Amino acid sequence: MTAENRSPDRRVIKTKRAIKSAFAKLLSEKDINDITISDIAAVADINRKTFYNYYSGVHEVVDEIENDIISHVDEAITDIDFKNNLESPYLLFEKLTAVINTDMDFFGYLLSMNSNVSLTSKITELLSAKVKTVIRPYLETEDEQLDLMLTFMMSGMVAVYRQWFNSDRTEPIDDISNRINILTFKGLNGFLGTDF
Repeated sequence: MTAENRSPDRRVIKTKRAIKSAFAKLLSEKDINDITISDIAAVADINRKTFYNYYSGVHEVVDEIENDIISHVDEAITDIDFKNNLESPYLLFEKLTAVINTDMDFFGYLLSMNSNVSLTSKITELLSAKVKTVIRPYLETEDEQLDLMLTFMMSGMVAVYRQWFNSDRTEPIDDISNRINILTFKGLNGFLGTDF
């Protein structure tokens, strides 16, 4: 068996997850530029040498977090039949909620109110680009219009999830996703059940 075919060691997965969770937790407390490797090591309960076994610096942790999120989203939305689901697009939000549910604590830290805005913006842009690639073939809309729609949709979605993570979380996240879906695709009238 070649090295490429071997499945990752569980200890490696566990350690890298601890590092990324520690980084996300620190991101909820301070600016990304103020987070040091020593900070991450202390929160992850590892030593600096262990950190350097996997990453050369904090920027690599950020890159891997972004890549992980996009990979999760990619896996979640690849099997959606957008041609037949554009009329009832809740499935998209259901899949994105499932991604968040894979590691609620991690996403809670990442989307907390004090999180670094530039990282959140970059993730929003990456999500928009991914969704655009998938739904583009099914919409007869100019790119400018589609970009506007996706920026509005993804920015709003991330903002609502951030608000939920910073609340007492009494309302189930599935209900939050359903409300985002209604707001996005039926507008304020659909959300309020009124006709202005």
